[in-house]
Amino acid sequence: MNSLEKQLLQFPEPGEDARRHSQQLIQLLVEEIAQHGGRISFEHYMALALAAPGLGYYVSGNQKLGAAGDFVTAPEISALFSRCLARQCAPILEHLSAEGEVDVLEFGAGSGIMAADILLELERLGQLPSRYLILEVSGELRQRQQQTLQQKAAHLLERVQWLDTLPAAGFRGVIFANEVLDAMPVHLFFKDKGRLGEFYVTWNGEQFIWEQGDFSNREIAARVRALSGHLPDHYRSEINLAMDGWLTSVAEMMDQAAMLIIDYGFPRREYYHAQREQGTLMCHYRHRSHDDPFVYPGLQDITAHVDFTAVAEAAHAAGLQVAGYNTQAMFLLANGLDTMLQSSDVNDPEFLRLARQVKTLTMPGEMGELFKVMALTRGYDQALQGFQLQDLRARL
Repeated sequence: MNSLEKQLLQFPEPGEDARRHSQQLIQLLVEEIAQHGGRISFEHYMALALAAPGLGYYVSGNQKLGAAGDFVTAPEISALFSRCLARQCAPILEHLSAEGEVDVLEFGAGSGIMAADILLELERLGQLPSRYLILEVSGELRQRQQQTLQQKAAHLLERVQWLDTLPAAGFRGVIFANEVLDAMPVHLFFKDKGRLGEFYVTWNGEQFIWEQGDFSNREIAARVRALSGHLPDHYRSEINLAMDGWLTSVAEMMDQAAMLIIDYGFPRREYYHAQREQGTLMCHYRHRSHDDPFVYPGLQDITAHVDFTAVAEAAHAAGLQVAGYNTQAMFLLANGLDTMLQSSDVNDPEFLRLARQVKTLTMPGEMGELFKVMALTRGYDQALQGFQLQDLRARL
């Protein structure tokens, strides 16, 4: 029994169909490695593991969210999360609608529950957008989103449109990117005995294994060298180069708009702290979190935390303004999370459930401080209420 087989004993065993699916992706990865001289960068491996046509984790039909999936996101935990986002969204839509139609765009809408709850809250606030656009690459998730919206907000479904690509230039409105950046493929780098380099993935005939090598391109080399001065030996971490191009493309289509990026991560000096010597790479399979991306390829999520300093730099380079940066807890509280809870009847059994949800969303040991919210704007200079109680841009 090899090391990977021993490790797999720690995880729930997939069914036969899922196992065959994973084997097909493994074969694709092995062929890709052979075509590239015996190894590929981890960034290449991660991109295929998550998005290879028909086989990657995000484009396959496997259930990903909820109790029967691999992880749970904030919109799944509580409708209060999405209602707070809607309360931040409403004044932006109101201001921009004075000059014409406004839309909302959501990247990767998961089960569709966030879209449904945002639309319902915007309806209550009298600020429905002309369209609610969803850019979704997974056919399985599109179907789930349609079902969720039909069940929760059928009368608003006509406003929802699914997209395969970014909208044309001239977008006006609000953009949501909730747990999008963490799923972008990353390069893994190392510092070992003073040597800097990159991790590659190879195949030994039985399993994928790591291999150290020189940097795969000049950009990753330059970024690592700029970081390396304060890093100790025996250090590894990640750099997301894909985010720059994505953000540039989004910025190009924005006319008058505000984008809210919600994700787990840190400013650069915390991200590349000497004590975070193993980086932030995390995998999620059946609600088990671990750091081995070679477990059941195609059946598990692979993520890395977000360097929000890099996001701010890329935003500036793309011509966007960084209009706010905050912890999720303070952002939600500034948008009325506590008043929504207080308006509930404390004698109602539902109140205890809501109180537990608020705790999960806001407590430092839960999602409250690890998750951050960053606002990027173009053509919109009004104050954003989610950053009125606290704004941490100075820490970037």
